[in-house]
Amino acid sequence: MGGGGAIVLDRLIGSLRRIFISVGALPFLLVMLIIFFSTQNPRFLSETNILNVAQQGIYLLLISLGQMMVLVSGGFDLSVGANVALTSIGSATVMASVFAASPDQPTLAILAGFAAAVAIGIGCGLANGFGVSYLKVNPFIVTLATASVFQGLTLLISQGQEVSGLPRFFVHQIGSGLILDVPIAVALSVPVIVILYLLMAWSRYGRYVYAIGSNPKAALVAGVRIPLYLLITYVICAVVTSFSSFLLTARVSAGEPLLGAEFPLQSITAAILGGCSLRGGQGGVGGAIVGAIFVTVLANGMDLMRLGSNHQLIILGFVLVIAVLIDRERTKLGYASMSANVRRLLATRNPQ
Repeated sequence: MGGGGAIVLDRLIGSLRRIFISVGALPFLLVMLIIFFSTQNPRFLSETNILNVAQQGIYLLLISLGQMMVLVSGGFDLSVGANVALTSIGSATVMASVFAASPDQPTLAILAGFAAAVAIGIGCGLANGFGVSYLKVNPFIVTLATASVFQGLTLLISQGQEVSGLPRFFVHQIGSGLILDVPIAVALSVPVIVILYLLMAWSRYGRYVYAIGSNPKAALVAGVRIPLYLLITYVICAVVTSFSSFLLTARVSAGEPLLGAEFPLQSITAAILGGCSLRGGQGGVGGAIVGAIFVTVLANGMDLMRLGSNHQLIILGFVLVIAVLIDRERTKLGYASMSANVRRLLATRNPQ
């Protein structure tokens, strides 16, 4: 290859490296995944299946956004799955009780169920946040312990049985209804997504969370009340997870004591694929959304290829490992690029 060709190749490699550092490999992997599944099954890109993907993915997307916020702060939440189950049983129990007492007021029953879901989310978030921020216990231990507690409470309340008798409007409209050809669950989730984006990208709270995840000592010196902001972060994650569970309960038509077991692995995978780092300080709403879409598309495509749930768990586990490896390489390239820029800057300021 001539000198000109080598220069062009170097520039192309440099451009690809900068793109990879900026957005990661996820957009390219998502496009490749869509192309692959569309060639394997013509129904994959049908309007019906796209609508199904949107309906399936919104629950994981919301939980992944909450997980992203916790990861940015330098922690993670293994209790999201147990939170989903507890919220499903708790909100369905309250809703069914109010609806049985006032069958002519379904709206009141739905509002009562929603209030119960929010209250459960706040309680779960306070338990996680207090353990991590004020007791200073490792997030892995805290959220693993609370996951066990939440699951135990779920089984105590439900006795292992699903809770039925929910209002028809809740099940048929919120669960599977459409508004302007958009699933109602997706429409109800859009304001939540916008609020989380504004919190992380445009508020003082978001800046503090990134600072805590990047360098907690520097954040402390700067006057950031680290325990308070960590507590708030875990509460937001839990409340968003409970909101997702409330919508998912409508989808499955009953309170389910075993709902949500797959969400801890899936949400962490989606967030890391979307640019979050296990070391904290990195990530964003946009990346988490694309990561959740990737995981949902992967699951949907495997369903269409008739792969069993056991095979899907194996593949998702490998995807998580690959996501961590990609995150590590992206970080290395970022540091290398930063070092190269610093060397060039010093060379221009101090010519030999």
